[in-house]
Amino acid sequence: MARPKVNGEEIRLRDPEATQRRILAAAKAEFARKGLGGARVDDIAARAKINKRMLYHYFGNKEELFTRTLEDAYGAFREAEARLRIEEDDPVTAIRRLMTFTWTYYLDNPEFITLVNSENLHKAKHIRKSDQMDAMNKPFVTRMQTLLERGVAEGLFRPDLDPTQILITVSGLGFHYLTNRHTGAIVYGRDLMTDNAKAARLRFNIDAVLRIICKPEILSRLEQ
Repeated sequence: MARPKVNGEEIRLRDPEATQRRILAAAKAEFARKGLGGARVDDIAARAKINKRMLYHYFGNKEELFTRTLEDAYGAFREAEARLRIEEDDPVTAIRRLMTFTWTYYLDNPEFITLVNSENLHKAKHIRKSDQMDAMNKPFVTRMQTLLERGVAEGLFRPDLDPTQILITVSGLGFHYLTNRHTGAIVYGRDLMTDNAKAARLRFNIDAVLRIICKPEILSRLEQ
């Protein structure tokens, strides 16, 4: 099989999957630091330890690379979430584990938050064109729908809950706190990122969501 060429020059593909992973890791770091407009293909290629022609061979151009980086970031998040297997937990435990996972993932992967914020500045034009986003996110919504239905069937949760609204709340309680941690420290006059502050915020987030979804008599039982 002939080797692929760029501008008439052969590209040596010793390990294409590993090369693409390196490029995506480098792109994630650069896009998270500088955004789509500020990131340079030369810097991404240098960080990935490849030549620029190789990057274009795999990803076409910077816009396409940004789309693939977003897909990769969302995919990693969804895969990690699926590994929780919350369908095996009782509904209340499942909510607690999901809240803890989401909060911890944001803390451990700050570039994910930055990339999502960057794409929002572009009005989601890249992921809107992605043929992978729908497939990645449908199971995410379905899992919450199933979880809420189990909670209702067991007499734990209110029956009038919209899974999308709950998911927005689960995400937003942590996302807003972390994206506004610097201004929030000034506005509220406290360091929002100490270990105690982060632990208190997680407890608050879990309590807030349980108060939204649980029946009052179940809340009383949980607080005992």
